[in-house]
Amino acid sequence: MPNPSAYAGHVTPGGPTAVRELPRLTIRKCSVSEFDNNVYLLTCRQTGHQLLIDAAADAPRLQRLILEGSGRLDGIVTTHRHHDHVRALVELAEWSEAPTLAGEADADDLPLAPTYRLDHGDQIDVGEVTLDVIHLRGHTDGGVALAYPDPEGFVHIFSGDSLFPGGVGNTKMPGQNFESLYRDVTTRIFDVYDDRTWIYPGHGDDTTLGAERPHLPEWLARGW
Repeated sequence: MPNPSAYAGHVTPGGPTAVRELPRLTIRKCSVSEFDNNVYLLTCRQTGHQLLIDAAADAPRLQRLILEGSGRLDGIVTTHRHHDHVRALVELAEWSEAPTLAGEADADDLPLAPTYRLDHGDQIDVGEVTLDVIHLRGHTDGGVALAYPDPEGFVHIFSGDSLFPGGVGNTKMPGQNFESLYRDVTTRIFDVYDDRTWIYPGHGDDTTLGAERPHLPEWLARGW
């Protein structure tokens, strides 16, 4: 299992960046806004190419995050269309001139039309690192997660608001669907990846599939 003392993954708005160094990829995590949104910057250690996950808010803070890495930005992925995850999207895209990416079913509801529309099974290259796109339906229709299968370690999944410590994302609002989200999270994540898989959610602390797997029947029984 990963050593939690090496990377705790706990961040707070206005606080420092948490940094995780993998052999081929550096993961930076910070929190912004009153909603405690997690933003992730992925840096290919070989080429310096960078991908930002969720330009949630506070564009100046996100610009500093990018400069903490290589200073360049090669793409911005939006995990889903909700307002708290996109408030800095337009400003950051204009500042960086980086292409934007989002799930096909959420694309038309974003404040900026994405350069690329993502489907389940697509791949995103960040320099010499490749991420797999996982379409997770239920929190929104076009929610996506990104999986990095580290060849020298375990899988890292950036799950947006679809999977958290203690359960799947919120499905209590109109248009949301718990059954769909639970099905996709179980069949496309838990049934595919092993217990070492590290989950980086859209808010709050990280978790692993091993910590959450025993509770799947409980989530299903309670309906959230």
